[in-house]
Amino acid sequence: MSRAFVFPGQGAQTIGMGRALAEAYPAAQAVFDEVDEALGERLSHLVWEGDAGELTLTRNAQPALMATSLAAMRALEAEGVAVTSAAYVAGHSLGEYSAMAAARALSVADAARLLRRRGEAMQRAVPVGEGAMAALLGLDLDAARAVAAEAARGEVCEAANDNDPAQVVISGHKAAVERAVEIAKARGAKRAVLLPVSAPFHCALMAPAAEEMAEALAGVEIAPPAVPLVANVRAEAVTDPDEIRRLLVEQVTGAVRWRESVAWMAGAGVDEFWEIGAGKALSGMIRRIAREAGTKQVGTPEEVQAVSQN
Repeated sequence: MSRAFVFPGQGAQTIGMGRALAEAYPAAQAVFDEVDEALGERLSHLVWEGDAGELTLTRNAQPALMATSLAAMRALEAEGVAVTSAAYVAGHSLGEYSAMAAARALSVADAARLLRRRGEAMQRAVPVGEGAMAALLGLDLDAARAVAAEAARGEVCEAANDNDPAQVVISGHKAAVERAVEIAKARGAKRAVLLPVSAPFHCALMAPAAEEMAEALAGVEIAPPAVPLVANVRAEAVTDPDEIRRLLVEQVTGAVRWRESVAWMAGAGVDEFWEIGAGKALSGMIRRIAREAGTKQVGTPEEVQAVSQN
């Protein structure tokens, strides 16, 4: 049995996530305390008792999801399941930072500060209302790229997330993405829907945010990960800290190659994927990519105990 630990991205956040872990495991509580201290505010209070709309803001959702994933990882470790029991770690977009913190390549405090800055930089890069993202269901990557190219008409419209064989998210100027939705429907997409996001992530419009993250990452220590990281923009394992730093900058404007990343891990022998943190969206994608592989969610004390007893 070869496993990978995978870490969710934006959209998985819910009020209350991670609270039961923090109550059950002192090591999980310590993660939230460390994130609160790094950010100079009680993010944990927002996560556990706050307003859902405020938690959804990119600047809050990104460090909050990382904190929840790391709390689950620390709970696993308290039950005797080390990160080195996995062959690989990987994360979807911001989840890549969670994966790096889990693999001790980044400190929790640095991951929190970087994600806060990343969220703010992404929001600043494009004025609200000028960008959009849409999910195209029932089209593969080549078909989605063709739709985006036809819709662009001189504007930005790109494939941003290649999530699974029949789900691609596109990103760019709002008018171009709206045109793409109509073209996709005409080309036989099962569904084509605009997403409730505050900025057009993972496309060329994020170039100002990439510049800001290059500056932020230059000042942070990155260690070789204890477990190889399967990087979003490469869809294969990397371990060199300088390369990881460069890929994290590329990731801001580059596509999340999740389908290829999961297929690469499965091809390397991984037959079980543990989704560490909030939600179960990645597990659904994985089952559509690597049909023979098993999936497990690890986001509650009960789930931690169940998987650690195997």
